[in-house]
Amino acid sequence: MTSAEIAAALPSNARTAFEDLPCTLLASGKVREIYDLGDALLLVASDRLSAFDVILPDGIPGKGIILTQMSLWWFEQTQSLIQNHLLPDQNGEFTRLGLHDRDLQLRSMIVRKLKPLAIECVARGYLIGSGWSSYQKSGEVCGIKLPTGLRQAEKLPSPIFTPTTKAPKGQHDEAINDAQGTAIIGPALYEKVKATSLALYQLGHERAHKAGMILADTKFEFGTDAEGNLFLIDEVLTPDSSRYWPANDYRIDCSPPSYDKQFVRDHLLALNWNQKPPAPTLPAEVISRTQEKYLAALKNLLG
Repeated sequence: MTSAEIAAALPSNARTAFEDLPCTLLASGKVREIYDLGDALLLVASDRLSAFDVILPDGIPGKGIILTQMSLWWFEQTQSLIQNHLLPDQNGEFTRLGLHDRDLQLRSMIVRKLKPLAIECVARGYLIGSGWSSYQKSGEVCGIKLPTGLRQAEKLPSPIFTPTTKAPKGQHDEAINDAQGTAIIGPALYEKVKATSLALYQLGHERAHKAGMILADTKFEFGTDAEGNLFLIDEVLTPDSSRYWPANDYRIDCSPPSYDKQFVRDHLLALNWNQKPPAPTLPAEVISRTQEKYLAALKNLLG
């Protein structure tokens, strides 16, 4: 689909719940619902929005469609680097399952059943966010010693791999170093996901550059099958899992404007909220401008 077709398909209201699906709900995450299809899984991206690991009461209309369609595009772009969890004939699978709702199709993926790794794989090319906070305190990010004198949002000498734990719902992921990551998933698998994450980041950074954007950092998730083969899973290089900046507005010594939900975080940080449930409601302007940012990233990439 083109970005214009995707934009035209976005609903006017946020879709945050799904009923009467002919399958069993296995899990409900901050954004996605996971349904059991027997030999596969149905991943449905809602329009829910989370910030500071809290689900907000207001969703962003069509956000799940944008995330899914962007992920599908990136899965195609990255399949030369690593296989992914998608079943090959998505349209055929929807027909086989009797899932004809177009909105549901656009926000869903039918995927293999795999065992997710117990770490989240973060690649960073710029010093921003939690990486910048860590650097200010210790000069390190996840045990990686960085040169002195780096400034906020500055490009790193080379991209770094900074994994985290996978915290239970409602809790914060914790940054870990190479030794901790190795202890969790084993040395061989750790080195493989580290190398793959950095290769994926490099590809994403190059493609984003061609689209007039900077990919500052991103999070990948991986899973394995019964034979131990590695797959790229979940979403990939979306504004929810990545930090994209407009290249024309990039500058250091600040947090550059972005295409992700940082706009919502900035709004929430300006409020007297303790970052615990219940979250405050979002003004209509914040909702519409956030949707615009998600759409802008999609249009830049897909053309």
